[in-house]
Order: sequence, then structure tokens, then C-alpha cells
Amino acid sequence: MPDAPGNVRTSHDGTRNGTGKGYGVPGAAALRRCTGECHPRSMDVPRLSLVIPAYNEEAYLPRLLDTVDVARSRYEGGADAVEVIVSDNGSTDATRDIAHRRGCRLAHQAVRNIAAVRNAGAAVARGRVLCFVDADLRVHPETFNVIDRGLGPGVVAGATGVTLDRWSPGLLATWIVMIPMVWITRMDTGVVFCRRADFRAVGGYDESLDFAEDVAFLWRLRALGRPRRQRLARPRGAKAVASMRKFDRHGDWHYFTMLVPALLAIRRGEGREIADRFWYDDDAR
Repeated sequence: MPDAPGNVRTSHDGTRNGTGKGYGVPGAAALRRCTGECHPRSMDVPRLSLVIPAYNEEAYLPRLLDTVDVARSRYEGGADAVEVIVSDNGSTDATRDIAHRRGCRLAHQAVRNIAAVRNAGAAVARGRVLCFVDADLRVHPETFNVIDRGLGPGVVAGATGVTLDRWSPGLLATWIVMIPMVWITRMDTGVVFCRRADFRAVGGYDESLDFAEDVAFLWRLRALGRPRRQRLARPRGAKAVASMRKFDRHGDWHYFTMLVPALLAIRRGEGREIADRFWYDDDAR
């Protein structure tokens, strides 16, 4: 990791009902405005910025950063060409201390909305290419090389994909149901990446969404690239390892048992309650 981290606090314009969600272009306020101090570690501008949204991730963040260190050391552009930003969502554990000790830059976002947390990290990023990964994943050693090669002229954005840290009949069934949609749409998960200019062009992550913001983000990037004859990429050779902690907590078959009740709740306008149950009320995000 680089030497001294920069601490950055971000805030939003145009909040409503105390939610912190802005009007207009999704995430535009977060991209325009950064308050507090930012102390760059170097005058050199990195090529890639890796943004890690985090809320109480002291159990998972160190192992992710261990794999990020390896991937940075393997990057053909040099380790210093990759900056790492932990976007903290008001953690009450040692998350911020871990990020600081490991040489990460820190962004801060108080609003409990994952899109806003991702946007807060992106707002302070200096790289020409933005990458996003959740704190409970582990990245592949060739991640940054694969992203660099994969983001060619015919590609607007992409994702590395994932493998699971454990398997079971329920997890395999969930995988089988979901993978055809990945093949059809080319919208995957893992380490998501795009050019910073295109991130700004689509307004970042949509802060009006409490979940599925990652799907909406790639959908807008896909639409942005279509008239330019650019596509979403799923480059091979750098799948991240995904934690199954949600399945550990809710059961390996919970996608099937909870899908219909969740869809009905969303239709009744109770989407935030679903988000709280499966994401925001957990100890970690």
C-alpha cells in the first residue's frame, strides 16, 4: 500500500426527508462536492482507483486488503498506479483504523445507502479507471492486469465475475438460476470497473435505490456504450472469491423461500424494509 492515507469527508446536496437522497441525476451531488481535507500521497495520478464500501467490516477487510496487496504487486503498471479507497459508512468497529494502518485513503458517508457510499469513494478517486469491490470479497492476483487489458476501445465497463467460498445444493441451485441472466445481459459481479469519465456521464450509482444499485449502474453504462458500439465485458482469469455470509445468516435456500415475499413487499412500497432486513440491519454490509 502507499504511505500516508488521505482522509476525505463527503456530503450531499439536495437531501429530502432526512434520507440524504438527492434529486436530479443519481449521485451527481456526491460527484460534484467533497468537503474536508484530502492529502494525496503522491503527485503522480494513479491509473486505477479501487473503491471499497464498508460498514463494520473489521472481520473481512484485512483479508480483502491482503489480496489487493498481492494484485497490486502483480500489476504490470506498478503497485503505485493503483490507489485503494475505503469508503466508510459510519463504522463503529475497527474498520477505519484498519484502513488507515493499511495505507488506504478514507472517504466518509453517514447516510445508510450503499449507492451513496460507493459514490462517496468515487468522488475522491484520482484514477482514470474506477473499480468497485465489496469488503467481504477477495480479489484475484491478476485483477488489475485483467481489468487493464479488458477495458479496450470496444468496452464501456465490465466485471470480473466471482466464484464462491463454499458450495452446497442450495448455493448451486441459486447459481444455476442466476447465471443465464449474466450470460444474456453480460452484467456480472465481482470487481466492477469503468472509466471515470463514463462513471460521471451516467451520474454514478443511483442513490434513489436502497438495493440493486449495482445492476442499475451497469444497465446505464450498457445504454451509454450502445451508440458507441461498446459493450459490457466479462474478462476471464480474475474471478473474485465471494463470501457466502448472507447465506450463512439467512440459509442456503433463502433466495427461493424469500423471493416471492420480497417481490410482493416491493410492490407494496416496502422495499426499504426488505433492504434493512437483508443488508442495512446486518452488522456488516
